Amino acid sequence: MAAPCAEDPSLERHFKGHRDAVTCVDFSIKTKQLASGSMDSCLMVWHMKPQSRAYRFTGHKDAVTCVNFSPSGHLLASGSRDKTVRLWVPNVKGESTSFRAHTATVRSVHFCSDGQSFVTASDDKTVKVWSTHRQKFLFSLSQHINWVRCAKFSPDGRLIVSASDDKTVKLWDKSSRECVHSYCEHGGFVTYVDFHPSGTCIAAAGMDNTVKVWDVRTHRLLQHYQLHSAAVNALSFHPSGSYLITASSDSTLKILDLMEGRLLYTLHGHQGPATTVAFSRTGEYFASGGSDEQVMVWKSNFDAVDHGEVMKVPRPPATLASSAGNLPEVDFPVPSGRGRSVESVQSQPQEPVSMPQTLTSTLEHIVGQLDVLTQTVSILEQRLTLTEDKLKQCLENQQLIMQRTTP
Repeated sequence: MAAPCAEDPSLERHFKGHRDAVTCVDFSIKTKQLASGSMDSCLMVWHMKPQSRAYRFTGHKDAVTCVNFSPSGHLLASGSRDKTVRLWVPNVKGESTSFRAHTATVRSVHFCSDGQSFVTASDDKTVKVWSTHRQKFLFSLSQHINWVRCAKFSPDGRLIVSASDDKTVKLWDKSSRECVHSYCEHGGFVTYVDFHPSGTCIAAAGMDNTVKVWDVRTHRLLQHYQLHSAAVNALSFHPSGSYLITASSDSTLKILDLMEGRLLYTLHGHQGPATTVAFSRTGEYFASGGSDEQVMVWKSNFDAVDHGEVMKVPRPPATLASSAGNLPEVDFPVPSGRGRSVESVQSQPQEPVSMPQTLTSTLEHIVGQLDVLTQTVSILEQRLTLTEDKLKQCLENQQLIMQRTTP
């Protein structure tokens, strides 16, 4: 058998430990950990380092539907059919704090790029925004008329996009809390949505077997793919913005070249529906999960050099202003030169702003420690409340005994 081409994606390893269908996967920032959730109500944190033991987190009382690492990697959020969101410290202790405001299954959870807030989507037809460090519910976005399957922040945190069983994708302004636009081109339930790394486009997957890409400034449909033979359950952009990967109930993963508007690879690995897929933060790997209870890790093997150049280009914030002009229906507004993002071409040239590595590391450490400290304080508060409740109960019992023994 001929050796596979070095540029083709390859299956690196697979993790077994879940006892039911895998519903969601997400990599930590430095690809040291991979989290997965399952219908078995458990959260698994797998270590990419060989021979390392995985963590199994229990706390949810029903299926885990979504997971997302905080930008620092020091917190892990999960949502569940038990109507709660949990924030975990992803270490051997697996301590967590529970958040409750939704009145039905929580389908999606996603941190803002600054880590200060996160957004959730639910079968109660709402999108909710929460404060991470204050650990409180902030506000709801409530214009969908059916279950909301997914909600994501834009890379700059100014916009939120949501996908629903009402067959629409809605774009929201976070500060005004208003729905800016509704995209209604899907012919069935919309299962998943995400922002392009540049923040200028969104891609949505649907039960109608399609993937659609829109420009968030002009609201024009840029690309339409009908490549799967069953529902598309999830998608993920490569960090370079050049590629998109999809997971489908037809059991396959497909990798699309967005610059050329064509299918690059069809990957067969799962026995049964492929339910989830996600690129690592560097794009070097991607992970997939399926109804076969397996989590698979693949090596991308493409665009490694180009992506390194893309990451050096400063990313301007996404705006709602229509500045794209007339865009082609299939191709992104990017010239044929590889390794440049959508924004790097359309924006005015800027000098890359660099920060000393030591300062960057120090800031990351401070943010990480703040995450852990906040979580620890919350856990201590919960324990203190439990202790106070037990003391009150003891006092009440003692008073009751004294009343009974008093002649």
